[in-house]
Amino acid sequence: MKRTVFLLICILLAAALRCWADSLWSESSKSLFADRRARAVGDIVTVLVMESTSSSQSASVTGDSSVKSSSASTAGPFKLIPKLNFEGQDTSESKGSTSRTASLTARIAARVVRILPNGDFEIEGVRTVTTNGEKQELRIRGIVRPEDISPDNTVPSTVIANAEISYSGKGVIGMRQRVGIITRLIRLIW
Repeated sequence: MKRTVFLLICILLAAALRCWADSLWSESSKSLFADRRARAVGDIVTVLVMESTSSSQSASVTGDSSVKSSSASTAGPFKLIPKLNFEGQDTSESKGSTSRTASLTARIAARVVRILPNGDFEIEGVRTVTTNGEKQELRIRGIVRPEDISPDNTVPSTVIANAEISYSGKGVIGMRQRVGIITRLIRLIW
């Protein structure tokens, strides 16, 4: 009986003492239940670039002018000069039009570089791909509202404010697309 009472007292004392064990959960850890969206400087967000632009412009100019002139010499030394008649007409018409269509579809990871005072994120991202000596670079920069970031941590480029999206390439194909000096001179003259 003494033994049972002693064990019971030990169990009660052990239960009454404060436990000093640490939790497996850390306050700095991300939530197990929250979305894994970007929310701090340095976090990564995936931008779904879906840009399409189309523009066209046309202009036409018409000009018409006519001149009629005649002289009658009736006095003095001009009597010997016969009558002069001059008529002229000039008509000009110019028409021109231009159109351009472009589309860009890509996925790019961008980093949150700054959090603005209103809570919006400033993001920047660069992706460089080199294929067969042709270097292509996609750059994106802009401002994203946290509520526009979906639960899978993606944001469409159409909701990025002040979006700066550039796509450029250097290499054999890029060099062939540039206009040469002689062509520029000919265009300047004509």
